[in-house]
Amino acid sequence: MSTQPIYTQDDEKKPLVSFIITYYNESVDMLKECVNSILSLSLNAAERQIIVVDDGSDVSPIDLLIELSSDIIYVRQPNLGLSRARNRGIGIAEGSFIQFVDADDYLLTNTYEQCLDIIRYRETDMVLFQATSSPTSTPHSEADGPMSGTDYMAHHNLRGSACGYVFRKAILHDLRFREGTLHEDEEFTPQLMLRAENVYSTEGKAYHYRVRKDSITHKTDKRWRMRRLMDAEQVIYRLKNKADHLPVSERIAMERRIAQLTMDYIYNVIRITHDATHLDRVLQRLTKHDLFPLPDKHYTKKYQCFRMLVNTAMGRRILMLALRVKG
Repeated sequence: MSTQPIYTQDDEKKPLVSFIITYYNESVDMLKECVNSILSLSLNAAERQIIVVDDGSDVSPIDLLIELSSDIIYVRQPNLGLSRARNRGIGIAEGSFIQFVDADDYLLTNTYEQCLDIIRYRETDMVLFQATSSPTSTPHSEADGPMSGTDYMAHHNLRGSACGYVFRKAILHDLRFREGTLHEDEEFTPQLMLRAENVYSTEGKAYHYRVRKDSITHKTDKRWRMRRLMDAEQVIYRLKNKADHLPVSERIAMERRIAQLTMDYIYNVIRITHDATHLDRVLQRLTKHDLFPLPDKHYTKKYQCFRMLVNTAMGRRILMLALRVKG
């Protein structure tokens, strides 16, 4: 690795990283911990930009953030959803790179430093890292790469979370999060990945997430869960439509991601509904879009096993029974 940072003259005039923190009714103490995890990094004030986008919380936390006021940009908007909040942050971001962070999570400083070293000293568009619910982590000495985002996605299962990587803002172009829908990360991340020419991947656990029963992903209301399923299906269709118009290598990479998402979607339909009739209707719709039966690919052992089961009526009955018991 070079010992000299890779900066252009223009880069020196703007922050290295813009951290976009999305906030909605979380504990202010959690938000402070999130901000302080960024302030603990080896970035001086000129190298970082911390943007807190408040998505219409019931009570603005601004009066409780006085001690951080010189370190953050606070923006409040009506409650328009996570996608709009992130897009608002992108519009404000001045850094060469962007990192999304949820307000109830935080960065694990010693491990995230490796990501900073990569964007400082190597030509890179994106650095992927791991997340953990543990409050501590151990840095890994090396990262895999560089490789194109297309090559990475063609050979690896992609983690969809937009908080799981730091990326060069310039590769965004006109790409933004789709507003008014759920599963926005699953649609955004693979499209961003295809735009990255130099990707590094580390097994270092640099992002701490809290498991909260009241979070969006843990809502148990049936109507909410059914909406998540419907939105997930629409994401798959939109990605399939985009894949049909991509160059061959990019299409192959996107098809792997689509197959993974389709597998996950069918699994969740079975797990959440326990309804064979509903599952049949879902599979009929997927068939019309050439998404079912699942393609005969050797992506992972898990994929091959699930495909073997779900592509037959008997296998689907086994899955239905197994997930009902697991339930």
